[in-house]
Amino acid sequence: VQLQASGGGSVQAGGSLRLSCVVSGSISTVNVMSWHRQTPGKQRELVAVIGDNGNTNYPDSVKGRFTISRDNAKNTAYLQMNSLRPEDTAVYYCYGYSATSGPYWGQGTQVTVSS
Repeated sequence: VQLQASGGGSVQAGGSLRLSCVVSGSISTVNVMSWHRQTPGKQRELVAVIGDNGNTNYPDSVKGRFTISRDNAKNTAYLQMNSLRPEDTAVYYCYGYSATSGPYWGQGTQVTVSS
């Protein structure tokens, strides 16, 4: 299983972006999908998680603005980011965990939000 993230870019504050994470192989084998972000000098932080039952969870910092989803037919997970703020600027990574084959990280995609 490999994860390929895309969709980053530069937007102004208040704008939106949608990140995609394509899973090579079947996404149905990946029980949990999540998105994380990291800025220089800081630890990587979780921004959204979705289980194979569709349950989602978000930290307060993005709740109500970010939405994670998964399309098993397209082997893709998404992160819809609305009302973006400069503090959302980071490299975003997708992550998948399979109970049978372990964790997987995708490469990062840069999101830059200007004020």
